[in-house]
Amino acid sequence: MLAKVNSCSVVGLDGVLIDVEVDIANGLPAFNIVGLPDAAVQEARERVRAAIKNTGLPFPRTRLTVNLAPADIRKAGPAFDLPIAVGILLASETIFGDVEKAIFMGELSLDGGVRHVSGILPMATLAHQLGYSQLFVPAIDAPEAALVDGVTVYPVENLLQVIDHLSGHQRMAPFAADRSLDDGESPAVVDFGEIKGQEHVKRAAEVAAAGAHNMLMTGPPGSGKTLIARAIPGILPRLSLDEALDITRIYSVADMLPGDKPLIRQRPFRAPHHTISYAGLIGGGRFPKPGEISLAHRGVLFLDELPEFGQRMLEMLRQPLEDKIVSISRSAGSLTYPANFTLIGAMNPCPCGYYGDPEKECTCSISAVQRYQKRISGPLMDRIDIHVTVPRIPYEKLSDKRVGESSATVRARVESAREIQQQRFAGTPLQTNADMGPGEIRQYCALDETGTSLLKSAVQQMHLSPRAYHRVLKLARTIADLAGAETIEPPHLAEALQYRPREMV
Repeated sequence: MLAKVNSCSVVGLDGVLIDVEVDIANGLPAFNIVGLPDAAVQEARERVRAAIKNTGLPFPRTRLTVNLAPADIRKAGPAFDLPIAVGILLASETIFGDVEKAIFMGELSLDGGVRHVSGILPMATLAHQLGYSQLFVPAIDAPEAALVDGVTVYPVENLLQVIDHLSGHQRMAPFAADRSLDDGESPAVVDFGEIKGQEHVKRAAEVAAAGAHNMLMTGPPGSGKTLIARAIPGILPRLSLDEALDITRIYSVADMLPGDKPLIRQRPFRAPHHTISYAGLIGGGRFPKPGEISLAHRGVLFLDELPEFGQRMLEMLRQPLEDKIVSISRSAGSLTYPANFTLIGAMNPCPCGYYGDPEKECTCSISAVQRYQKRISGPLMDRIDIHVTVPRIPYEKLSDKRVGESSATVRARVESAREIQQQRFAGTPLQTNADMGPGEIRQYCALDETGTSLLKSAVQQMHLSPRAYHRVLKLARTIADLAGAETIEPPHLAEALQYRPREMV
């Protein structure tokens, strides 16, 4: 007899419908799985056989063929255990039930228990898009699947529960969703009010957060670069539900969702070490997974000691910084992951870290300083909107007992600026000023006569490229939004120009 059960797989960040077809034929006992399965899927034969027997049901002693269609998509992972088991029980007429509008996912243990699988959220999204009304998922993954509205999610503890449900002996209760964002905010790791001095750097961080602009901090060791970077998540605007689901989808595929919180409620802050591999930063691998730049989507990617990262990896950041996506091409095909992150970099001015320091003498030669600084190419520097120097903090400011503006106060201004941008870009895919293209810049970044003259002089004297010209205008637009101004005024433009890089040597 032939039975068909619906399941899902994940390709990139998208779910793909998989038909699990089970055929029972006469002949010597055999159990074959076809349809381009990997080793984990092939091993499902032993897990499914043991799970069915240990549940107390007979396993067919005949020729079994399981086809995972379409056959041209590689099937990976243990998520097909549960649908294969259900298909075998239906084909052998051990149980009866209507599974036409149901999708099954889950790994089976040998005693019939159902274990966690990754990528549940994109699978559930696909089920909703295709009109499937029921989802049978591992109980531990039910909160994640229930984030998708319009689908009834059944949390499965073991195979026996599914059998009783389909047979009508004991129906399972659907899982209730929790999509609230209100209780997800935790205090910032570092509060801006606790950072002594560096007022101009904190101002630059506020501008970067308000418009999602990239920022590079340069200064001697111990001047507070890392501390300021770790305080930036505390001033970023709160996530909307759509943004939270977008981030959660990436973490679901990467299998990095915390078990007790299926919905990501805070903007990501990723700070990989400079020894990270290419696949770890950009994404990829034998079975491609999102890298750090995708895990930082809608949040912050902090690269400390920026020149220490491999030059190949730094150059690969150029496309994601420009296009907000990363494309990974392999012989089997190409995948595209979102990578709309804010890059925050930190670096020393030279190998010893004290070039230009007024108190400690630099021990590096000029040629060594130049080689160190040239590890970051001009095209990459051109894609960074804000360049700011972080000087040594004098003792008077370090010992000052006064507390500066808190992160909550700064966040209020950032959120006000973001609200202005949301109203400006309503009805478009754009969300922040950093996303603007030449057309939007021409429409929203008009200058008066004084501003035009100032920018013309700056382009000639600072030798700004067309890309840098546009980035200055986008930065000035953000500064104007923070000030609540409808148009870009000369002071806004002047501040934006101050953030352009200058020769350090």
